[in-house]
Formats: sequence, C-alpha cells, structure tokens
Amino acid sequence: MPTGGSAIVVGGGIGGLAAAIGLSRVGWQVTVLERLPGELDDAGSGISLAANGVRALDALGAGDALRAAGRFQRTVSTRNPRGAWLARMDGAELERVAGTPIVGIARYELHRLLRSLLPSPVVRAEVTAAEGSTVVTSSGRHEADVVIAADGVNSLLRKHFFPSHPGPVHSGSSVVRAITAQPVELSSSDFNLTWGRGVEFGHIAVADGRAEWHAVLTVPPGTRYPDPLAEMRRRFGPWHEPITALLDATDPESVLHHDVYELVTPLPSYVSGRVAFLGDAAHAMRPNLGQGACQALEDAVTLAHALSSADLDTALARYDAERRPRSQAVARAARQTGRMGQQLTNPVGIAVRNAMFRAMPTSVMARSMLRYTRWQPPKLHS
Repeated sequence: MPTGGSAIVVGGGIGGLAAAIGLSRVGWQVTVLERLPGELDDAGSGISLAANGVRALDALGAGDALRAAGRFQRTVSTRNPRGAWLARMDGAELERVAGTPIVGIARYELHRLLRSLLPSPVVRAEVTAAEGSTVVTSSGRHEADVVIAADGVNSLLRKHFFPSHPGPVHSGSSVVRAITAQPVELSSSDFNLTWGRGVEFGHIAVADGRAEWHAVLTVPPGTRYPDPLAEMRRRFGPWHEPITALLDATDPESVLHHDVYELVTPLPSYVSGRVAFLGDAAHAMRPNLGQGACQALEDAVTLAHALSSADLDTALARYDAERRPRSQAVARAARQTGRMGQQLTNPVGIAVRNAMFRAMPTSVMARSMLRYTRWQPPKLHS
C-alpha cells in the first residue's frame, strides 16, 4: 500500500482546498499555492451543494462542519416572472430520497471551513511556469511527486500542458450576484429559480437569515453596467417577490459581475505526466445544474483515494478513467439545461417548456434533479 508522497496544489479554491485535505488525510505532504491575496474574488457569493457535494465533504471529514455552517434547503421551486409555480418540491423529501440534504452556504464560509482543515496555511504565490512536477513562482522553484492543477477556468497549467487545446469559450451568459446585507423573509422557497426570456433570477437561503441572489443574463462577454444593482432593479422590479426585497437588502458595493466561461472542447485527459487536473481547470461548466463545485469535490476525493491505493502512475490513470467520463457528461448536461432554461428566448419554446414543467409529476422531477447527485465517495484511509 502506498505510504504517500509530496504534492503541490496550484489553486486555493474549493477544488484545490478539498484536494489538499484529501491528500493530507491519506498521508501526503501537501503545499497549496494561491496567487490571489486574501479571499478569492467569488467569495462574496453563495453556493448550494447537492447530495454528491455533501457526501464528498463527508468523505473529507468536513460534512458535519458544513451542516453546522450552512442551511438546509427545505423547499425547492421554479417559477415564472409573475410568480406562478412551474415546479415545487419538498426539500425534506429530496433529502429522504438522496440520503442527505441540499445545503446552502456562503462561499467565504465554505472556503474558511476548508482552510481550517488544512495541515498548513495556503502559500501566496503565483505560478509562472511548470516543467514535469516542478512549478516556478516568483519565490522560486517548488518540486513534488505530483502537481494538482486546480487553477480555475483560465488555468495556466492547462495552457502549458495542453497547448493545442482551444481553452474556455464564453457560454453566452453573464452572472450578477450578491449576498444580502441583512436577513430577508423567504417564505415561498429556500431555493428558487425564476425563468424569464433569456434570463434567470435565483436565490439561496444561507444560515444567518440572509440570502444569496443571482441573475444570469444572456449578454455578450464584457457587458458591464455603471450601477449593476440599479440595472437589476430595472430588469427585475416588475417580477414577483421576494426579488425586490432581495435587491433592496443588498449593498451596491457587494455586487459581483462575471462572464460565464466553459470548456466546450473536452480535455483529452485529466492527467499529463505527473500533473492531475481537477475542477474548472479540467471541466469548467455552466452553472445551470449547480454541479461545478460538486464535481470539483468529487474530483478531489477520487484523486486522494486513487493516490492512497496504487502507485503514482496507476493512480493517476485510474483518476482520469473514473472522473473524465462522468464530469464531462455533467458538463454537457449543464449546457443543455442552460439552453432549455435561462437561455431560451423563443416565446413558443418557453410556453412549451413551462407547460411540460407544470405537467411533470413531482416524482419524475425529483428523479431528474437527483440524476447527477447519486455519486457515492470512496472511503479515504490514512
């Protein structure tokens, strides 16, 4: 049985931190390199973790802390802009079927939770080059037995090790989002999506009574607004509550605006020599299934298990064989969901979709939601 080695994780986001925790749990010496000082630039947003993401955190020893810091999503719904229900599900029933709840949490809380489980602090350094399992930063060369590329959608390591890959492309959408500055009454639903014509507005309840909201817009890349919050009020003011209440409870300075990029061309492998790719660096996907972070967490647990149970080359090949087909299938499904959901603009198509949602039995809707969340993590043994 392998006894562990040394690893460098490039990227201190959710996937990179989870990989570092997993490798540490199975006996590896891990260094995490993150180029950004302080919090990551998306830490002011929220996240809803489905059952597979929660199970992955259980495997990493972080599940109990997640449940304590997050808020269970007890009601899950989809509506139209007037507030009419397209679908409505009991989160407790989803929990019963899935075996674990949907958990909403602020990203900064999840980052903080994961960092608290690291055996050593994150090293602030920007990777400028790589060769084999050696990475170069402004502070010098860092060598290890394996390098984990968790450096995001614009991964420098992906560009280096897969130079012919076309890289990420704009999805056609941009997301504006924030966490409210004060609690908001969400009596209608803990987790709701509202679909308009080429646009989506959603919210997620978090533990302290506040809420994360997001607006996904079908706009060209680079589109920005002088006052994003005012633009959201203009666009969504006529929509149903609690949308206006969410916007009114938001500080303008807290609003984030990002273009959404994805890897439409799949990577041919998640491994290059002694470098393993995970999270957005491997399979950046649209947010429409809520599976981006969950898939990164799956990557982390699967990689740690593989590296604890086989020699390095065999383990990396096993990781690629297990993770690439599943995560790329989820990415394709997220793309299709976006086209039929938020990005749909044809009035006839919207009417047909909405009618289908209303007619769909709750049990069928639940199975559809849980389709990509049934993954079970391997057990990590130190």
